[in-house]
Amino acid sequence: MATQLTRAPAVLAPAPQRPRPRGDTVGNWRWSQRLAFGACWAAGIALCVVAIAIVGYMAVRGLQYLRPDILFSRPEPGLAQSETGGILDPILGTILLTLIGIVIATPIAVATAVWLVEYGRPAALARLVESGIEVVAGTPDIVLAIFGLAVFQLHLFAPISFTASGGGVFGRSFIAAGAMMSLIALPLVFAATREGLASLPARLREGSWALGKTKICTIRTVLLPQVRRNIATGVALGTGRIVGDTAIVVVLLGASLRIDPQGNVPGLSVLRGTGSTLTSYVYANSPAGEGNAPQKAYAAAFVLLVIVLLINGAVDLLGRRSSHVELGV
Repeated sequence: MATQLTRAPAVLAPAPQRPRPRGDTVGNWRWSQRLAFGACWAAGIALCVVAIAIVGYMAVRGLQYLRPDILFSRPEPGLAQSETGGILDPILGTILLTLIGIVIATPIAVATAVWLVEYGRPAALARLVESGIEVVAGTPDIVLAIFGLAVFQLHLFAPISFTASGGGVFGRSFIAAGAMMSLIALPLVFAATREGLASLPARLREGSWALGKTKICTIRTVLLPQVRRNIATGVALGTGRIVGDTAIVVVLLGASLRIDPQGNVPGLSVLRGTGSTLTSYVYANSPAGEGNAPQKAYAAAFVLLVIVLLINGAVDLLGRRSSHVELGV
């Protein structure tokens, strides 16, 4: 009767410990490496100091003149802006213009990034689209404003633009300004989304396909949820660009500091009308403007800074919550 031989289990030898590399502490670095490391620290600290200085200065000067009646009263016409009206209309105009620009830019940017990363065919068209986005990103804001004014002065866009009683189309409205604002936010949202999609490992796509999901279903249910934080970052950057822009506001919203609706249709009349934002209000009332109300300019600038900080904080919180959900926390 044959006996069955059993093999003793092999004992795994402990992995040899690698010697700790020399020079892994700052004290053992070369002087050139120490100087480079110190320069990096100095640059980071300098940026923090500049950011704190900007926020601190605007807080001191803005809170010095900021009062509740300024926040909740509309601008009033007058030679001395320091004595008349508040900044309610510029605040509402800033929020409205930002929403229009981001609502237009985000779906276009995300869809374009998905198409370029996941499909990219035909290749010639993909290169052309990518080059077009780079051109838009490098175009000065004032050029976009003049181009938008030329486009929206056409009679084709009269229903969504400020129109004189004689039928002349001025090309100025919140819709026109928001459409041009979307062009300065679109490259930022596109770049962030494309970077997020390109960094996803191939196993996510392959695993979804192995389960029988189509490519478009994989994009919608697997890939896009993974890049929500990238999209949110792009939206935050684009929002900051829209909130801080002045050239497009001055050219496509007119010189009025108050929101002036156009037409009798509720909601649409405001979008067709003209108005102002906090940036144009700050410029008009700064020492370089014609309002001659630097106190209100500081107050409006502080409110503008607070809006930008709140947007960045909200996007950062959304990104953190998205990361916790993905990790199952």
